[in-house]
Amino acid sequence: MKRHSSDELLPSPKAFLEACVAAGYPYTDDMNHPDSTGVGYYPLNRVDGIRMSTSLTYLKQARNRLNFTLRPNVFAHKVLIEDSQAVGVEVSSGGEIFEVYGEQIILSGGAINSPQLLMLSGVGPAEHLSEVGIPLVLDLPGVGQNLRDHEAVMMEYRSDIPRPKLAPGLQVGMRYTTPGSDLRNDMQMRPIHTRTEHVYRGFLESFGQPVSEVKQTGESVPEDNIKNSEEEYTPVGFSIALQKALSKGELKLATSNPSDQPILNYRYLSHPFDLERMRGAVRLCAEISVMPEYEPAKLTRISPTDEILASDDKLDAWLKENVLTQHHSSGTCKMGSASDSMAVVDNKCQVHGIKQLMVVDASIMPDVVRANTNASTIMIGEKIADQLSSREVDN
Repeated sequence: MKRHSSDELLPSPKAFLEACVAAGYPYTDDMNHPDSTGVGYYPLNRVDGIRMSTSLTYLKQARNRLNFTLRPNVFAHKVLIEDSQAVGVEVSSGGEIFEVYGEQIILSGGAINSPQLLMLSGVGPAEHLSEVGIPLVLDLPGVGQNLRDHEAVMMEYRSDIPRPKLAPGLQVGMRYTTPGSDLRNDMQMRPIHTRTEHVYRGFLESFGQPVSEVKQTGESVPEDNIKNSEEEYTPVGFSIALQKALSKGELKLATSNPSDQPILNYRYLSHPFDLERMRGAVRLCAEISVMPEYEPAKLTRISPTDEILASDDKLDAWLKENVLTQHHSSGTCKMGSASDSMAVVDNKCQVHGIKQLMVVDASIMPDVVRANTNASTIMIGEKIADQLSSREVDN
């Protein structure tokens, strides 16, 4: 695990750390601690600049086991279910469609593909499956519902300090509880060195122009243009992310064709309190970025403008236009008791009503965790692996 040291901090993260403490927010030594809150250094699962993925840390060690077969480039069409029991999977590879059978079928496609595959298999909301022409195997209304995420916005800034080569995108951040909220640590704020896909054309158009005249197009900036401008300006900003949204979305099938992407409706900021909390967080970040501690970072805010920040209506419109995902989709096959009509799996990840079928990924979370989902999802996998290993020993 990597944590940047104080002497490694870039100007904006250094100023952010100091400004948040000066504003009265606590400093935390360990953001992974359950009781942690406030500002501190992010723990990063990187070694020598390489993210420690499960492919590197788990799969690589198991690839040569004689009882393990990994077959790439295989596309799942549906789960084969007979007499309320999963017996295999219909898949395709190299233009051939065939069936693979097993005693235990486990879906780990994530919060998008696992519910999609369940519905393609006839397990899901009866009315919706009828609409797309899929024969019903089991009416399970919660499949695809309860779509959760960390809804976020990017506040765009520029710095007059040139960006160093290979600058880390993220070093520090803050978690805190928004005023009036009974949901602890429901907001996350992070200073970042903006990556190419988050830089919009207004950044380049803003050079030499008053901030109020910046045209906000929402389009990406060509990477060559960013490199050409680095000697004068650096695109920086802040990620504002709601960690406990009250808004819930849903996932539905577009068609019965497995190759067609499902329809995602996150319903971001549809709950009034979500909008209220995001308004407050954006305004707080704007205040922090002009504190005396931020003077060495030489920042200029591009978006949202002062005019937008001054109006609730205009800021709400800006939030809705700029809201985006943190890629933490969860909850679409949520865990719960059989008495919960929206629960899809039980406390051992078994799908309600279908024997020998499990879902093991972030889709089983009843709500998204107040942190990045990577570690929590790995923990889910480890828990079920232990569970299955114990079952084999008992047998």
